[in-house]
Amino acid sequence: MSRLNDPNAQARPASRSAVLPVALTVGVIVAVLAVLPAWSHAPAAGDMTAVSAPADPWAGFNRRAFKFNAFLDRAVIGPVARVYKRVTPAPVRKGVGNIVSNLREPSTAINGLVQGRPKLTIRAVARFVANSTVGVLGIFDVAGRAGLEREHADFGQTLGRYGVSNGPYLYLPVVGPTTLRDGLGGVVNTLIDPISLATGGPATDFAAGRVVVRGVDARADADEALRTINEDSTDPYATTRSAYLQHRAAVVRESTGEIEALPDFDEPVNVPPSPDEFSPIPPADAPTPLVQGPGS
Repeated sequence: MSRLNDPNAQARPASRSAVLPVALTVGVIVAVLAVLPAWSHAPAAGDMTAVSAPADPWAGFNRRAFKFNAFLDRAVIGPVARVYKRVTPAPVRKGVGNIVSNLREPSTAINGLVQGRPKLTIRAVARFVANSTVGVLGIFDVAGRAGLEREHADFGQTLGRYGVSNGPYLYLPVVGPTTLRDGLGGVVNTLIDPISLATGGPATDFAAGRVVVRGVDARADADEALRTINEDSTDPYATTRSAYLQHRAAVVRESTGEIEALPDFDEPVNVPPSPDEFSPIPPADAPTPLVQGPGS
């Protein structure tokens, strides 16, 4: 009877559930810090040598997971993504992509703070406010049109900025490619995501729907690239691993200021003429390519 009359009886479980994400986040961060000494002996996160010679001690498991995902993609995910792409008008798909991207801005703002990049945090907050209001819940990227370019940040990138290397490469069923660092970073991202916390946490229907929509949208965008890998690569697993590690190395370099921005692979690349056509000595400020060709 006293429990029924206690006004705080129902508040206590709610307060415990609110503390749980924080406690789990702290636990993951402690786990990361615990393995930092071992990781410190590995190559730097942005070292291209580490990309060309990846640490893949779990290759047996990874390749089996890769085959499982390939089967799942052929049977379900790929067909669903292609139907979505075929029946959905391009402007609608663009709006869906903008909404998904807009929901990542608060997490980017937090990681910008942790990375010591206040400009990134301010830009992410400004983008979220502008696109969520004037842009109608993020459907229209009005902030991008106003010159506030999109730049996402995540906790895996944050760890890389502070010198934590990739750790072993890992390919997970359904999830896909990651590394030990990025996998732990993904857990932290999920637990501290302001949108997730504001909508009841990662176990809600909204969170599940958000993951599904983001996955289908990303799969539809990547359809041509995945088709090329599967048809032209002699080892699609190794090609996927190399592409993922190079991308993440570029993400970390971006956070440290070593490169200004990631290339947009959807836009055509203008290849400058060879310096040999004009002079045997290339100009001093000629850009160095991120990935060397096979003859380099």
